[in-house]
Amino acid sequence: MSTLAVPAPVLADRLVPDVRWRDAALVVGGALLVALLAQLRVYLPFTPVPITGQTLGVALVGAGLGARRGALSMGLYVGLGALGLPFYAGGEGGLSFVFGATGGYLLGFVAAAALVGRLAERQADRRPLTAFISLQAGSLVIFAFGLAGLMLTTGVGFEQAIAQGWLPFIPGDLFKTALAAGLLPGAWALIERFTGR
Repeated sequence: MSTLAVPAPVLADRLVPDVRWRDAALVVGGALLVALLAQLRVYLPFTPVPITGQTLGVALVGAGLGARRGALSMGLYVGLGALGLPFYAGGEGGLSFVFGATGGYLLGFVAAAALVGRLAERQADRRPLTAFISLQAGSLVIFAFGLAGLMLTTGVGFEQAIAQGWLPFIPGDLFKTALAAGLLPGAWALIERFTGR
């Protein structure tokens, strides 16, 4: 019988002391980070889906907190926004967003944070290339959920969903992924330099 590999520590494990309530504080902090980045938005006239900083936040939260805490953080983000807190793009909130055109993307945040977090636990966030690949995998998960939600809620076909819900976002997504793929290994390099581990 084989044993499961113990996940490597993620950034939060190295940066934040293991004190009481640490995990809860990290989960809440991750949700608040994505809520803040959601306010960086650009609306496009041909799609109901805005360009936001949310996906950058999801990538950083997933990699920084790991699979379990990252998914919990994004679940909290989606839940608090659904309750009406101004957590979504443009300071919006409410159930209409979860069940509307952007709902698939919101649900995809949870799955993407879990995937990116799992890959970070396997040390994929420690080198720029592997970080970029793992973060792009997370982005693809978000877009897969998002496109499915867009088709279900608006009734558009697959080609129109691609045109409205994915293609316009590729350049920005690549930029955000490249930014995070540079930040994460840089953070690890600083930790190793100052802690000697």
